[in-house]
Amino acid sequence: MAILNAAGRADSVGLTSLVLSGGGARAAYQVGVLKAIAEMMPAEAPTPFPIVTGTSAGAINVTELGIHADRFRTAVTNLERVWSHFHIEQVFKADSISMVRAGMHWLFSMASGGWLPPPQALLDNSPLRKLLSKSYDFSRIGHSIAAGHLKAIAISASGYSSARSVAFFEARSEVGAWARVQRAGQPCTLTLDHLMASVAIPFLFPPVFMNDEYYGDGSMRQATPFSASIHLGAERLMVIGTRSGVPRQAPAVPMAPTFGQIFGHMLDALFTDGLYADMERLVQVNNMIEQLEGRGAPEARSVRGLAMRRVGMMVILPSRDPAEIARAHVGSLPRTLRVLLRSMGALNSSGGQLMSYLMFESSYTRELIALGYEDAMGRRDQILAFLRGDDALPTGATTILRRLAGASPLGTSD
Repeated sequence: MAILNAAGRADSVGLTSLVLSGGGARAAYQVGVLKAIAEMMPAEAPTPFPIVTGTSAGAINVTELGIHADRFRTAVTNLERVWSHFHIEQVFKADSISMVRAGMHWLFSMASGGWLPPPQALLDNSPLRKLLSKSYDFSRIGHSIAAGHLKAIAISASGYSSARSVAFFEARSEVGAWARVQRAGQPCTLTLDHLMASVAIPFLFPPVFMNDEYYGDGSMRQATPFSASIHLGAERLMVIGTRSGVPRQAPAVPMAPTFGQIFGHMLDALFTDGLYADMERLVQVNNMIEQLEGRGAPEARSVRGLAMRRVGMMVILPSRDPAEIARAHVGSLPRTLRVLLRSMGALNSSGGQLMSYLMFESSYTRELIALGYEDAMGRRDQILAFLRGDDALPTGATTILRRLAGASPLGTSD
């Protein structure tokens, strides 16, 4: 069996990729999981993930890991420092003047019958650009790759004109571009614009213009979140999501959804539906390959001329619903934002989804970090076994899918 060497890497293990999904403020949960993994590694170890891919808020986290790929614990400590001290004013302008100005702009635009162009977004996230520009030295990504600590890093964004999901990646020279239906991989030198495009949640944050096109949140049109990692050479995926794997219970007395509840539902679908669909698809493909190999079929690695390979996967999701956690922290939100959310019906018993994505406040993010840390430590043996290359222990994907589906159509257990 492969073991972690003195540098914290696994010998004789296929390339492992870290996949971080979007989730707004919920991405603090990912930091807690990473904190636990960092404590399982030697203090001076480089990243155990030579390939890292991220979308939206997950892209913020993987960028830090790519910048400091030589010191995994340093990267995670930096992330924890930022996320545990977050305030909404560091992400978007939530003061009274800014909120009133944005509201009046929308109102006058509608009153003018379209003569006055509407604003590009409801919220101004220039504070986030300022924070990231001070915190991230993108030139260090190239150094991490040149030093051999990192093979590739990819940040996904969605083109509004091309209607494609594009994985912008920086990698070793042997990694080339790819193009598939409505998705592509484009080599580049990553910049702050790529990151701001990936986090540009539609309607909430403005799109970013680059390469002669406007780009928005990478979760849009991202039907296959694992695609970038696999194209970049990953043979194993460590996936950290932001939606609880526990199915939600329908209310005893159904109520008509408010605008805030609908918007929260849309964000929930935007950030996580593609992840679950790709997870189910990968489990099914792996099962099919194993069945073919078990029968001694020579075509096990090829179906209709297309090369296929088994990709190991471990999935970590919140054990508690972040929407429920968010409701306990409503008081930490700026008054202007509480007024806006209340007017949208997002502060009632069914409106926690929207709050949970926008609550960039330390009381909430710290609780999510603690939850991620606890969840990961509870699976310490499984995580270490996965990083060593041992697929014998359960990795969670099939169990999660069965729980969500309420049945088991997938054939094998994990």
